[in-house]
Amino acid sequence: MDNENLIYVLNKRVALFQAPQGFRTSMDSVMLAAACPIKNGQSVLDLGCGVGSAGLCVLTRVPNTSLSGVDIQESHIALAQKNADENNLSARAIFTCADIRRELPLAPHDHIICNPPYKEHGKHKPSPSAAKAVAMGHVEENINLQSWTDCAWQMIKGRGSLTMIHEAERCDDMIKALFSARGGRRFGGIEIIPLFPKTGKDARRVIIRAWKHKQSGTLLRPGIIMHDENGTYTKEAEDILRHAAPL
Repeated sequence: MDNENLIYVLNKRVALFQAPQGFRTSMDSVMLAAACPIKNGQSVLDLGCGVGSAGLCVLTRVPNTSLSGVDIQESHIALAQKNADENNLSARAIFTCADIRRELPLAPHDHIICNPPYKEHGKHKPSPSAAKAVAMGHVEENINLQSWTDCAWQMIKGRGSLTMIHEAERCDDMIKALFSARGGRRFGGIEIIPLFPKTGKDARRVIIRAWKHKQSGTLLRPGIIMHDENGTYTKEAEDILRHAAPL
C-alpha cells in the first residue's frame, strides 16, 4: 500500500490506509466515533467497519476500551488490521470478516456503532467497481436498515447503546428500524442529532443514538453546525474532528 492511500484524522493522531476501491474514510466516520457514549473499561463493536476508521477513532478518544469490527469484505478487514497495527492499537482491536445478516462469531458488546450504506439495493445505480458496489450496499437485495438494527439488538450487552450515522432524509427509516427490532423488540431513549453544513441550511447527515431496553421517549437534540459562512469548521466541529471531543 503506497502513501497515496494513507490519510490522517484527529489532527494526525490516527493514520488510516484506504482501499483503492470500496470504502473510503470520511468525516462521517469521525463524527460517528465521537457520538459513541463508551466509557473506560467498555467495549464497542463496529458493524460494517470498513477499514476500521470509526472504531480506531473511538479507541484513540477513550483509553482502556476495546474494539471488534466486522465487515463482509476480506480486503477491508485486512486493511482494518493494518490500520490497527499502524496506530499501535492492535492489542485492543480485533477484526472479523462476517455477514451481519447471520449470527456473528462474537460475544455481545457494551456499545455498537454503525455507518450503514446510504444507498440500498435497487435505489441507486450500482458502482462499476465491484468492491465499491458492495461497500455502498448496491448489490445486496435482502439487506436494509432493519438488517443492521436486528444485528445490533442481538450483539448489545445489557442496556447498551447503538449509534448510527446516515443521510438526514433517511431519518424516518432509521426510527422505523429501531422500533421494529427482531422479535418485536424495540430500542428506546432515542436521540436525534442533526449535522448542519452551515447555519440556515438543511441537515445532510443525522446521528441517532438509541439504547437497548430503555423505555424513555425520543429527543431531538440541537444538532451541530459544521462550517462557518467562510467555509471553515466551527469551533464545535473543530473540537470533534481535530481534538477528539465527544459529541
